[in-house]
Amino acid sequence: MRVVIADDLMLLRSGLARLLGEAGVDVVAEAGDGEALLRAVGRFDPDAAIVDIRMPPTHTDEGIQAAHRIRSEHPRTAVVLLSQYLEPRYAERLFADQPRSLGYLLKERVSNIAVLTDALQRVAEGECVIDPTIVARLMGRRRSDSPLDRLTAREREVLGLMAEGRSNAGIAGQLGISERTVEAACAQIFQKLDLTQSPDENRRVLAVLELLRM
Repeated sequence: MRVVIADDLMLLRSGLARLLGEAGVDVVAEAGDGEALLRAVGRFDPDAAIVDIRMPPTHTDEGIQAAHRIRSEHPRTAVVLLSQYLEPRYAERLFADQPRSLGYLLKERVSNIAVLTDALQRVAEGECVIDPTIVARLMGRRRSDSPLDRLTAREREVLGLMAEGRSNAGIAGQLGISERTVEAACAQIFQKLDLTQSPDENRRVLAVLELLRM
C-alpha cells in the first residue's frame, strides 16, 4: 500500500512514517500543510492519505478541506483523518458528503500501528472506519428525541462495532453470537432508523452518520 502523510508536526509524521514503513506500508510522501498534501496526492496517486484535521495556517479544519478535495479530485485515494480531540461535527460533515473510503482516528490510538494499518486497509477497500474510542464516547452521549433511542442495548452494541468498520463476521466474533443474529440485528437497526430504501452497504454508512449526529 502506498500512503501520503500530512501533519504540521515533523517529528510526528516522520515517526509515523517510520512505524508504517516497518509494518510494510510504502510512505511515498510527507506534507506539512493542506496544499503540500494535495500536490503530493496529485503527484504520487497514493492508495490512502493520512491527514491531521488541524493544519496551518489557521489550525481549524484545513485537513477536512483537503480531504474533501482529495475525495472529489482523486476518488481512488482513501483518507484517514487524525484528531487530537473528539470533533464529531467535523467528522459528520465529511462523512455526510463522502462516506466511502474514510476513517476517523484519535492520535492517541495511532501509536498502536496495527490499529492504523487495519484502518488503512479497510478504507482502501471502500469502508468507513471510526476509532473505537470515539465510538464509545459517542455512544455515551445523549440527545433528546434521538432515533437511536429506539435501539435495544444489543442493537446499539452492533451499531458501535459497525461504526468501527467491523464486518458481520467480525461483529459476531466480538459479541460471541452467530452471523445470522448479527444480520437480524442489522436489519432491525436499519428499520428503526428508517434506512430501508438503500443497499446494505449504504445503510451501514447512514447508520454510522446517525451515530455521529447524536
